[in-house]
Amino acid sequence: MKRWWISGFILAGVVLAVAVVWPRPAPVLGSRTTCEAYDGLPNGWESEPLAGMIRISGGRFTPGNERGYPDERPLGAVDVGDFWIDRTEVTRAQFGAFVAATGYVTEAERAGVAAVFSPPRDGAQDITPLNWWRLVRGADWRHPEGPDAAPAALDGRPVTLVTLADAQAYANWRGNRLPSEAEWEYAARAGGPSQRLGELPLDEDGKPAANYWQGAFPLIDIGEDGYAGLAPVGCFAANAFGLFDMIGNVWEWTTDKQWSPLMGHANGDPGQLRAVSGRSSSRVIKGGSYLCSGNYCARYRAAARERQEADLATSHVGFRTIRPILP
Repeated sequence: MKRWWISGFILAGVVLAVAVVWPRPAPVLGSRTTCEAYDGLPNGWESEPLAGMIRISGGRFTPGNERGYPDERPLGAVDVGDFWIDRTEVTRAQFGAFVAATGYVTEAERAGVAAVFSPPRDGAQDITPLNWWRLVRGADWRHPEGPDAAPAALDGRPVTLVTLADAQAYANWRGNRLPSEAEWEYAARAGGPSQRLGELPLDEDGKPAANYWQGAFPLIDIGEDGYAGLAPVGCFAANAFGLFDMIGNVWEWTTDKQWSPLMGHANGDPGQLRAVSGRSSSRVIKGGSYLCSGNYCARYRAAARERQEADLATSHVGFRTIRPILP
């Protein structure tokens, strides 16, 4: 009897140990059902430096688009080396793990304010400048809607209200860096051309293939894509390189400075909410966001570009990281 009890105890211990160390299944993303179930941490996150990343073979291509906005006009071919890149935008869960491990405090938390999207009230058309952006005290990555709302869950939604420095700090922690504009566009195009101006991100059935604004911006988002606002990562099919949400959901930081004139968002540029500090400079952001619509922005295209003040945290900008592969 005693020997049987000991054997049973040992067997139970082995089962428990296996349950603890056995890796969980890799998340299968690409649909609304699977993305909603994703907890935001890639398989192997705790131990594998390249968890959640995919290798991209570099090459020569010409960034830009002749059939886009004037600031998208191609300037010539460039060479891009091989690199690893996050398959999804960095999630709240991933950023939360970084903060827990390092104690990092974001620029918005230190400044005590961030730019939050707020549609005109009562559905009334308001043509005054900046009518859909507010500087909200206490808004930050944990409280993307402000301090009066419940804290955001550390889940599979992309982290927002992070500045360039915040994104770089996270990237350094993972042993990575932010992509250049050329690297980002190369990954987003996945061997194909950029979408032209006026071309919506639709799938073969004519349904939204990304999270963007359907309806009359900024008054009504009918949410035909399933989300009137921020979506979890990986709710739509990946591109040919296996990358999710390169178009739509949130804009993504790049390391490129604003070196040529960019067509701004006029009264929709949150940077106009405040005087830009002398130490701040604009960086190019790519991919469009859930605020891009057919009647406004139309930058849900790989070649499209926009400016963002490096030290301004906003509710429609996130990021992903890369790791170059040395030749």
